[in-house]
Amino acid sequence: MLVSKFWPGWRDALCIVRPETVIRWHREGFRRYWARKCKSRGRPVLDPRIRALIRRISQANPLWRAPRIHGELLKLGIEISQTTVAKYMTRNRKPPSQGWRAFRENHAGDIIATDFFTVPTATFRVLFVLVVLSHDRRVILHTNVTTAPTAEWTARQVIEAVGLDEVPKFLVRDRDRKFGLSFSRQVESAGLTELLTAPASPWQNAYAERVIGTIRRECLDHVIILGERHLRRTIRRYAAYYNGVRTHPSLEKDSPQGGLVQFPGEGSIRSRPHCGGLHHEYLRLAA
Repeated sequence: MLVSKFWPGWRDALCIVRPETVIRWHREGFRRYWARKCKSRGRPVLDPRIRALIRRISQANPLWRAPRIHGELLKLGIEISQTTVAKYMTRNRKPPSQGWRAFRENHAGDIIATDFFTVPTATFRVLFVLVVLSHDRRVILHTNVTTAPTAEWTARQVIEAVGLDEVPKFLVRDRDRKFGLSFSRQVESAGLTELLTAPASPWQNAYAERVIGTIRRECLDHVIILGERHLRRTIRRYAAYYNGVRTHPSLEKDSPQGGLVQFPGEGSIRSRPHCGGLHHEYLRLAA
């Protein structure tokens, strides 16, 4: 009683907890109860491999949206919601667009390329070699050799290379003087549209430049050319090997004209020489 005379609020100090504290404890206990009962909090975590697959599909197919990607995942046996797909797919800041590789693949069947290169003979004469290449599967369509290339001769070779049926739409070439006005008129009359590379820019005709380098490294650098006929025969033999046998990494290790896979049960392995033995083809032949 003595304390009450000096401390009017002594009754409040006797209250250990307030009603709000009891309510807070109850809610916390209820939360812990359900957390323990469910053994997890929130939604289950998506497998990181599936998240990576969603991102890879969305990056490789920029025109696809969540419904299309979700459909592809369902075909792969991955059962997730479309909302989850939309959450993890890659976001593009710009409007969706195909890549340059896809753009080129969609037009490669209508593009051919041509270029010249020179070869010295045993007597130091200079011969000119024309190569016409298809962009589709890097097939060498035509080769020929001359000592004095003219616009008329060059145009005739290109027309022979493309034929008369299903003529490609575009011809890539450089600005060499051997391609003159007469050449342009003749290829235009055949239905071809010329695509000229910039001056001193061989990389803009990369496929033709690459095949010329391949012909040099794998054939001509190992042969002394005796004359025009010898060079023409050598080039055509290598072109046949290149188109039908030689494998290309960009073609999934296949040849431009395509080849059949031979299995062990089809016979023993035999070799067939090409280009005078510079290269060999390996086949399975029945005994």
